[in-house]
Amino acid sequence: MPIIDVKIPSPGESITEVEIGNWLKADGDQVEVDETICEIETDKATLPLVAEAAGALKILLQNGEVASVGAVAAQIDTDAAGASAGATEPAPEAEAAAPKAPTPAGDSYASGHPSPAAAKLMAEKGVDAASISGSGPGGRITKQDAQSAEPPQPSTPSPEPAAAPAAAPAEPAVTPAIAGGRNQNRERMSRLRRKLSERLVAVKNETAMLTTFNEVDMKAVFDLRSTYKDKFEKKHGLRLGFMGFFVKACSQALMEFPLVNGQISGDEIVTFDYVDMGIAVSAPKGLMVPVIRNAESLSIPEIETEILRLAKRARENKLSIEEMEGGTFSITNGGVFGSMLSTPILNPPQSAILGMHNIVERPIAVNGEVAIRPVMYLALSYDHRIIDGQQSVSFLFRVKEYLENPARMLLSV
Repeated sequence: MPIIDVKIPSPGESITEVEIGNWLKADGDQVEVDETICEIETDKATLPLVAEAAGALKILLQNGEVASVGAVAAQIDTDAAGASAGATEPAPEAEAAAPKAPTPAGDSYASGHPSPAAAKLMAEKGVDAASISGSGPGGRITKQDAQSAEPPQPSTPSPEPAAAPAAAPAEPAVTPAIAGGRNQNRERMSRLRRKLSERLVAVKNETAMLTTFNEVDMKAVFDLRSTYKDKFEKKHGLRLGFMGFFVKACSQALMEFPLVNGQISGDEIVTFDYVDMGIAVSAPKGLMVPVIRNAESLSIPEIETEILRLAKRARENKLSIEEMEGGTFSITNGGVFGSMLSTPILNPPQSAILGMHNIVERPIAVNGEVAIRPVMYLALSYDHRIIDGQQSVSFLFRVKEYLENPARMLLSV
């Protein structure tokens, strides 16, 4: 068939409608097979809509429209594929006939009537149509005719007797000039951003969220990375970062404190014997939280590899719904942007989230002496309905112990 329907795909089992986010191609553009032509937005992610055939695109659903799964968003005319490339030069007869536009002789309906552009110029100049001879088809007055017309000369008024000088008007108040531009820009809030806003407000209103803090001496992790980073990169083909250590430390600590890894479901508390770790990633469309499955069973190289894969897909807006669903605990790293301290907000239905911050050299007491060490502040936000203070503080302290003694973490002792 020459016309191919481009339908809204199903992003996931629980999603029945999407919003048209942004067309990457214009109506009538030529598209290729598997080319991304549009971005569709759900409550959880922005997903690509691809062309199933090559041809000319006809857009049916506009930006911002809400559509059901399976609805036709556009059509592709496959007969028009490559039509522009195969276009031929016009025949000489047609080319010669093109400039022949016969002009009716004598008076006609158009005679003396100005075009819209000409009428505007004539009104500005005060010129009457009767004083202009139209040169257009059928005697129509063209814009050029109006431009060439001379405006009527004003008659010389008779002198009037001199009037008594009027009193000088009061000078208006001077408004100071404002330097710089004062433009305002407005753009549609994406469906993902709107849903995120609703969720964040709901977390504050529907949970008993508290935050506890601690600090970590990162020297042992620094020394370990410094010793093995070159060998690690040569063997695994990627840099040894900090996030792998934190995912590993949190995963092992969560096995010891299962309620921190739990959730509330109605009147029940659900705990898990595995850790699906959500990693907050900054993407072009906003914050995404892809999930590392069974993080408790992964080594640091395996964790770093998965983080790199998911972060790349997030930056390219290719994350699927399945890659972001079902997390049991999350980590967010504001330190990459320079944050010193913050209180992260829960990612429902999860009951806890760890916030990492920047690493700064600070003076601390070490074995009774003051030493300069690389220190990071950690923040654990948790739902007090399921996690009490003793568990939250103990969990965070255990994470601190693992990071300050990475050998203990790597040997699981």
